[in-house]
Amino acid sequence: MCTSLTFTTDHTYFGRNLDLEYQFGQQVVITPRNYPFSFQAMPTLKKHYAIIGMATVAEDYPLYAEGVNEKGLYMAGLNFPGNACYPCGSKDGTPAAPYELIPWLLGSCDSMDQAEEKLRSVRILDTPFAPNMPNAPLHWHLADGKRALVAEPMADGLKLFEDPVGVLTNNPTFDFHLTNLNQYMGLSAAQPENRFGGVELCPFGQGMGTLGLPGDWSPASRFVRAAFLKWNSACERDEISSVSQVFHILDAVAMPRGAVRTPEGKWDITDYSCCIDGRTGTYYYKTYDNSQITAVAMDEAKREGETLICHPLVTEQQIRFVP
Repeated sequence: MCTSLTFTTDHTYFGRNLDLEYQFGQQVVITPRNYPFSFQAMPTLKKHYAIIGMATVAEDYPLYAEGVNEKGLYMAGLNFPGNACYPCGSKDGTPAAPYELIPWLLGSCDSMDQAEEKLRSVRILDTPFAPNMPNAPLHWHLADGKRALVAEPMADGLKLFEDPVGVLTNNPTFDFHLTNLNQYMGLSAAQPENRFGGVELCPFGQGMGTLGLPGDWSPASRFVRAAFLKWNSACERDEISSVSQVFHILDAVAMPRGAVRTPEGKWDITDYSCCIDGRTGTYYYKTYDNSQITAVAMDEAKREGETLICHPLVTEQQIRFVP
């Protein structure tokens, strides 16, 4: 379970909730330009664009959940169980394992157009990072501030969808979410109008224009809710206001412990929420147990180098006490 979105004011921001019933050793990781990205069936990428995002580091290799490169290209992997199918894609295409897609595309592409071209000629392998680390069933959200794209590895091929909404959640497939959105065209941030002819009716409270906006945590409902809040957003255009607004939208689709129980009896929660400034590469995040926003900047000094720069998450609640 996850929600990903793009948000544009004076600049473009990318937001993401990662909803999961367990921790996966995540931390904010900067991969500098000269870190050698090795791949299972492709040549090593010795020099590439710098990347910042949330990742697990295994054997000194960043397994990114999402990230943005120094050119402002964003990519996130979201859970897609029951639909994701590996291997997938062009049989004679560039061979890449699912966990390699984010470093490969963010490392080598400076725009959505370049990333789309590579995806149209990729062969996604069914090769895990390690025997005890099976591939996660994923689909991917990509964006660069001008366009957004969804890539879904299906049994009948890799499907690429233009994403005019700039939102992605989970199952069903993306074309369903676009069709489903048609059912909610009547929603409005304004008060509803009386269309019952001669019957005198009036709203008896604020917010009645959004009656019918789904409030549950299913992927379809989170997609509608995030899309409505994004496209009806009223926000100042500076960076702090924009970052704050992204987190407010993500909060509206976040999972508190106790709301969603998995078939295994575990609680599905929003482990972390993040907002990334696509222009500066600044990574803002908060965790389930720490609602204070923490920021990690990918400045020019950090973009050079050959070794990963890892920032453990600040997970203990930070409270400012006023004397």
